[in-house]
Amino acid sequence: MISFVLTLRKMLTGVWHAFKEKTFRTLFWLTVFILLSGTLFYHQIEKFTYLDALYYSVMTLTTVGSSDLGPQTSLGKVFTMIYTFSGIGVIFGFIYYVAKGIHTSKSS
Repeated sequence: MISFVLTLRKMLTGVWHAFKEKTFRTLFWLTVFILLSGTLFYHQIEKFTYLDALYYSVMTLTTVGSSDLGPQTSLGKVFTMIYTFSGIGVIFGFIYYVAKGIHTSKSS
């Protein structure tokens, strides 16, 4: 548990430092929008609960994957393919700036 708290603290410090950059703020809001749009889509079309829809959106965009959930409709499958290609770069950019912020906080 202590390890989790320390890691969470590092991540939040990284986010805090990254927020000083305009590019990160843009990526942050774009990430929020992409996750929100995916969550709403999966809730409406695939009938996932909001938590399951958010979970699936995060797992898809971070390329972790999830075998317990998945789109069952053709529209859901097509959306997921487009959603993945359009969102991966944004999510990786977001993660890059958080990591950069963590590194910056260590240097300070």
